Amino acid sequence: MTAPPKGDQLWRASDIAAATSGTAASVAPDWTATGVSIDSRTVEPGDLFIAIKGDNFDGHKYVASAIEAGAAGALVSARPEDLGDDAPLVTCADTFEGLYDLARAARARSTARIAAITGSVGKTGVKETLAHVLSGQGKTHKTTGNLNNHVGLPLTLARMPADAAYAVLEMGMNHAGELGPLSRLALPHVAVITTIAPAHLAFFDSVASIAEAKAEIFEGLKGGSAILNRDNAYVPMLAVAAWQAGAETVVSFGMHPEALCRAIKARQLSDHSTFEAVLRDREVTYTVGLPGPHWVTNSLAVMAAVQALGADLDAAGEAMASAAPPRGRGLRRRVKIPGGTIEMIDDSYNASPVSVRAALTVLASSEPRDGGRKIAVLGDMLELGDESAELHGGLAGAIEANGIDLVFTSGPMMKHLHDGVAESRRGAHAKNSELLAPIVTQAIRPGDVVMIKGSWGSRMALIIDALIEIEGQLSAAPNGD
Repeated sequence: MTAPPKGDQLWRASDIAAATSGTAASVAPDWTATGVSIDSRTVEPGDLFIAIKGDNFDGHKYVASAIEAGAAGALVSARPEDLGDDAPLVTCADTFEGLYDLARAARARSTARIAAITGSVGKTGVKETLAHVLSGQGKTHKTTGNLNNHVGLPLTLARMPADAAYAVLEMGMNHAGELGPLSRLALPHVAVITTIAPAHLAFFDSVASIAEAKAEIFEGLKGGSAILNRDNAYVPMLAVAAWQAGAETVVSFGMHPEALCRAIKARQLSDHSTFEAVLRDREVTYTVGLPGPHWVTNSLAVMAAVQALGADLDAAGEAMASAAPPRGRGLRRRVKIPGGTIEMIDDSYNASPVSVRAALTVLASSEPRDGGRKIAVLGDMLELGDESAELHGGLAGAIEANGIDLVFTSGPMMKHLHDGVAESRRGAHAKNSELLAPIVTQAIRPGDVVMIKGSWGSRMALIIDALIEIEGQLSAAPNGD
């Protein structure tokens, strides 16, 4: 779903030369690439390796190793001295611009219906779920990992198969002026803003400024559909921006009674939710294999996008039941520990005040086994600016309201939460996740449900790894003891 099957032609050397106004080596055949890479360490056989030069690195130093690893050829701005005359190269003036040229060429030749997704919270989950439900209806290309910025988005487009039926592209930003160029490059048919919330406040003077920056996603939307969260206070401003950018339709989703796509009834269980919803002119019932009230809203965004793309709503509703989060995005796993098991909720990829509150609600709905507790392990939420201390400390009310039994925290900002929660709920606080990990592994007991969350820079995945290591040690012990 994310790349053409190996053996499928993605780019010929002559296509690359034409797209980049470059020159293919005359002594090499018109070789074919089946993938695109900008990192020699992750090159796969058949890839085109693009030797990008930055302020502190030069990909030209690694062209030889990329070809040795199986790259079909490389895009360079000058022939590396350690390569022979028969090396499969295309030479262009600037390889970074060459990446953008390939992205434009891929977009120009594509007949795929394209959705672009951004938002302060939920964009990755909506992206993954939309790609999941579309993949049963046609070849679907999507953003992988966190390739959603000024490098990742053109790389994602350059990897898009010519015969893709759909593409689901995530667009991220932490400064104004970043989304507009990405949208103009992708030219989406549908643009989704999941919500606007406090995030990246270190780079913005207000949440309203964040909304203005997110509205840049409409700049490439010519005659398409804008999909907006009707429950968010900034929807009027975003709707105006969408119309001004040339959107043909603006579709709202959410719980608001005026939302065009809204839930009528929602039944939420610990591991899934079932909805009855109105999607513009359709009434549908579907199940989402993802827990938490935020997935009521997220699923409506997905279904609104399916409808706007012209895909089959009934098939999408059926596929929604098998949706599952990737690692770091709420993935649940049962882990063996001495005396039994715990349930671990891995939400360690990122965090904001809104997403932490949503994760606490999911934890609250979980069902510990006999004697188990609901435990939150939280790391700093980054890029919150001057309001960071207040936003961290303000989570104490959500801890109390959701009946979380114990809270373990790491990082200087989460110390404000640690100090703010009731003493009976304090697990421990540590300066960083590395120091917190052994404290958590010692504190857990069979039956616990443990949710781990924090911004990527807080490195909360270390705690995930530490918990999984317990299971590995048990398996390695004689008789599994």
